[in-house]
Amino acid sequence: MLWGLPGTDLIVRTPIILYTHHFSETDMKSWLKRVYEDHYRTLMLIPFLLVLLAMIQIGTQYAITGDFVHRGITLKGGSTITLEEHASFVPEELEQFLRAKFPSADISVRTLGAVGQVKALAIDSDAQEEQEIAALVAAIREQGTLQESKYAVEIVGSSLGNNFFRQTITALLVAFVLMGIVVFLYFRSPIPSLAVILAGFSNILVTLAIFNLTGIKLTTAGVAAFLMLVGYSVDTDMLLTTRVLRRKEGTVMDRVYGAVGTGLTMTFTSLSTTLVGYFFIQNDVIRQMMLILSIGLAMDMIMTWIQNVGVLRLYLEKKKHE
Repeated sequence: MLWGLPGTDLIVRTPIILYTHHFSETDMKSWLKRVYEDHYRTLMLIPFLLVLLAMIQIGTQYAITGDFVHRGITLKGGSTITLEEHASFVPEELEQFLRAKFPSADISVRTLGAVGQVKALAIDSDAQEEQEIAALVAAIREQGTLQESKYAVEIVGSSLGNNFFRQTITALLVAFVLMGIVVFLYFRSPIPSLAVILAGFSNILVTLAIFNLTGIKLTTAGVAAFLMLVGYSVDTDMLLTTRVLRRKEGTVMDRVYGAVGTGLTMTFTSLSTTLVGYFFIQNDVIRQMMLILSIGLAMDMIMTWIQNVGVLRLYLEKKKHE
């Protein structure tokens, strides 16, 4: 760099020295470790904020629609018209046409397939009366060729759908109660037991809210996926709590990191399987299950390794000072 002295013609040349610091992968790991260990109370705001947002979403949906989840016909009642001969129909166009024809009806068109090939079309609607279904079939005929022997109608009564939905909710509640009893009997301490239950409940709640945002209607297969998710959630939480409370070697964080390594391996293995199932399987029933499990497994990492770890560390710190 050149600069002149005031009042003179002297030019002085000075070197410029640039200092650079490369933020290496080691520095990043060290920083993440320091944040995870020293700021766990602040990190706990993340899962609790997710739970709060999930409660707002579910509450808003209930206030608007009267249901806290989008229910399919198997859970609220309706009918399914299955078209075996579907070559003359385009699913998206057929759905738009039927919704325009029956604006007050709840109608959706989905494909039924195997090995990547579409075998049939299924038109789900809230129509249950014979005249409503006949009008729907007549409208379908306006869009393409439909022979009498090439379609089938399946009706689920509203009372049957509502009863089944109530039973599934009861099954979920019973699963949580029994899970809580088993966890309490194993650890014989209320705080760790409640932490496991809280993590599982938070995971289900946030997963349900995210599933609602997709607009997909929950079916009986989706309910089965939520029941499976209870088991997945408790699995990692039990692993963490057992490692931290039952083992005595090393520090608390040493035991936490040991559980993190095993738990994340389990989660990523399951998550890779569910994602492959969702993207490569064409069956809508299986895809819904895979979607719910994928969302739940992703949320479980937050609820277990941030929320549950934080609760356990607070519990052990309080117990140490007593």
